[in-house]
Amino acid sequence: MNHRLQNKNIVITGASGGIGERIALKAAGCGANVVLLARNTERLKELQLKIQEEYKVKAFVHSVDVSDFETLPSVFQSIYREVENVDILVNNAGFGIFDEADEASFEDIKGMFDVNVLGLIACTKHVLPIMKKRKAGHIINIASQAGKLATPKSSAYSASKHAVLGFTNSLRMEASSSNIYVTAVNPGPIATNFFNVADRSGTYAKNVERFILDPDAVAEKIVDKMLTNTREINLPRWMNAGSVLYTLFPGIVERLGKNAFFKK
Repeated sequence: MNHRLQNKNIVITGASGGIGERIALKAAGCGANVVLLARNTERLKELQLKIQEEYKVKAFVHSVDVSDFETLPSVFQSIYREVENVDILVNNAGFGIFDEADEASFEDIKGMFDVNVLGLIACTKHVLPIMKKRKAGHIINIASQAGKLATPKSSAYSASKHAVLGFTNSLRMEASSSNIYVTAVNPGPIATNFFNVADRSGTYAKNVERFILDPDAVAEKIVDKMLTNTREINLPRWMNAGSVLYTLFPGIVERLGKNAFFKK
């Protein structure tokens, strides 16, 4: 259990399911108050009730689409009326769609960037100034191994996660002088409903079935590192090793890994 989280306030985007939901439950189990953001109000309220009943901490709910940038200021104003400070922001909201570049619709590409990148940046900008004044805080951005190692049929999704990593790495350096921690989380495929949207054919999910990550294990790793100066969380380790090799020897990795990359 992460005892550092006792009475801390954590804002989690994309909290209605997947690892966002698991992070909320595990953080509440450590004594943290949670602010749950997502579009699915009904699911959020169910999660809110469960957290309040099981863990006896405060849980707040806000129905919001992080890509609806005009509504975010009022949402965060409401959050700051509910909790005095935001100690941790988990930018978890995101989605992917696997298509080859010429087949991907521009609407889908724009949607991924609006949510995965611009929504993440917008939410960060609503907490960062106050964290700087307090000289305390932790921003955790859920990126992806796809942001390190792009593969076929994920050009737009990988590009969005590359952007998340670029923003995160720069922000980490900017925020360090204010004692604010910034962490990138780079998981491989996780057993959530992500693939219901990303992999309509079901082919990729089936091909990576034996490598797929348990969402509870991923959430536990993230919660355990909250309020610590952790640069990255990379899961699984062997997949991250492949990303490192790609950085060093891109041509060799692309040639040798070609068949595996096309399993989408």
